[in-house]
Amino acid sequence: MYSISAYGDMIADRVRMDAYTEALRQSITPDSIVLDIGSGTGIFALLSCHFGARRVYAIETDDAIEVAKEIAKANSFEDRIEFIQARSTEVTLPERANLMISDLRGVLPFYQHNIPAVIDARTRLLDPAAVMIPLRDVIWAAIVEAPEPRRRLDQWDDFPGLDQRAAKRLVANTWWRARVSPDQLLSLPQCVTTLDYPAVDNPDLSTAVQFTVTRSGTGHGVLVWFDTELAKDIGFSNGPGLPEISYGSAFFPWTEPVDLKRDDVISLSLKADLVSEDYVWRWQTRIERGSLPATVIANFAQSTFLGTPLSSTQLHKRTATYQAARNDAGEIDLLVLSLMNGTKSTAEIATELLTRFPNKFTNFKNALNHAAALAAKYS
Repeated sequence: MYSISAYGDMIADRVRMDAYTEALRQSITPDSIVLDIGSGTGIFALLSCHFGARRVYAIETDDAIEVAKEIAKANSFEDRIEFIQARSTEVTLPERANLMISDLRGVLPFYQHNIPAVIDARTRLLDPAAVMIPLRDVIWAAIVEAPEPRRRLDQWDDFPGLDQRAAKRLVANTWWRARVSPDQLLSLPQCVTTLDYPAVDNPDLSTAVQFTVTRSGTGHGVLVWFDTELAKDIGFSNGPGLPEISYGSAFFPWTEPVDLKRDDVISLSLKADLVSEDYVWRWQTRIERGSLPATVIANFAQSTFLGTPLSSTQLHKRTATYQAARNDAGEIDLLVLSLMNGTKSTAEIATELLTRFPNKFTNFKNALNHAAALAAKYS
């Protein structure tokens, strides 16, 4: 969840906001019924009203929606905006929208439930001819010489006398936000994929691209970014050399730096699979030099699955054959959920917790806080 200050930072990003504002200005008509998914503090909903939309449905899971309501009232838009605190996949609208605006991306568009939310809304909540903002995202990648981003990995070698390779292996299987300049690219950018939002039907990514090294240098990994088209001739990019914006770019490190020469060929397999609430990324890199036959000088297989420190016990609990039995925490939550039947107050449930689990709750306040937290999540 974002803080209110973080929402403010995104609004202050003029490259992003100017493009979204112009896309709305060109797309809104007096008959527009707008669906704003991930409304935050309501900036897109407010702009939609400002440009003359007839009705706006603003959906946001975070409590920031309360701030959005206050801002709408202060601008006399409260009669045209219906704020809904929920996931868009849980919402049914009284009418289909003919324009949808969203910005659910992280550093990359493959972020949490961005794409499934778009697919679901397009299917259930939009008119078949609805305008969608953004219209498409084009994902790019390039091989980079990036010693500064690489420092996050190499710093595990810096403490004399200690072997910290176990931690370094984990970090080598993660990616992070980074910024590089155009002169740090060791290849021409290649298009990884295009997300055409009016047509996309799969939240996962599986692609293979090939790069030819354009100058000698030390290769540290792959930089990935996106160009967006919000509406016809309106968009922006977070690629190298362009003004820095909220999203940044994604740096996928290699396990080790590689001395590259001009005309080396690099094959990259890039996959992202949505698992539960976020993506598991896999990047496999093969670097070849010369021809007939080429010599393989490096071969890396990396995955964010391998970047998560899990004990063997926890991994066993995630297997399909594990036979789970509730622990005390499970018994407590089961009791709370069973009592959450619409007839008991949170205080009554807390009293029951104190009676049944006196060794787990030292006072009524602790029991009440636990019951209230579950009520906020599940009621």
